Amino acid sequence: MRKNRWWDPGSAGLVQDLEMIEKVEQTDRSTAVRKLLHRAVGDWKREYYARQYGDGCMTLARAARDAGVSLWEMMSYVRQRKIATQYDLDDLRQDVATALRRAGSNPAEG
Repeated sequence: MRKNRWWDPGSAGLVQDLEMIEKVEQTDRSTAVRKLLHRAVGDWKREYYARQYGDGCMTLARAARDAGVSLWEMMSYVRQRKIATQYDLDDLRQDVATALRRAGSNPAEG
C-alpha cells in the first residue's frame, strides 16, 4: 500500500475501500477517484437543485437542467425525497413552453 500524505490518518477504511474499488473496477487510483468524484458531484447537484425547487427558488424544469438530469429524473428524485411540490399554473405554462421550444415548435402556432 502506498503512503498518501494527504489522507487523514483516521481514513484507513477509506483507503481500503478505494483499493477494493480499484480491484473490482480494474482501474488505477486516479481513475477510481475521478469516477467517484463525478458521481458525488452529480448527487450533490441533484440534491441541491431539488432543495432549491422545494424552497420555491426555481421551477422543476430549471432544477433538472441545472442539475444536469432530465425532467423525469428530477420529478422522480423529488418524489423519492418527499420534497413538497412547488408547482402552479405558471410553472406548467413555463414547462410546456420550454418543452415546445426544445421540440422546435412555437407555442403561439399551436
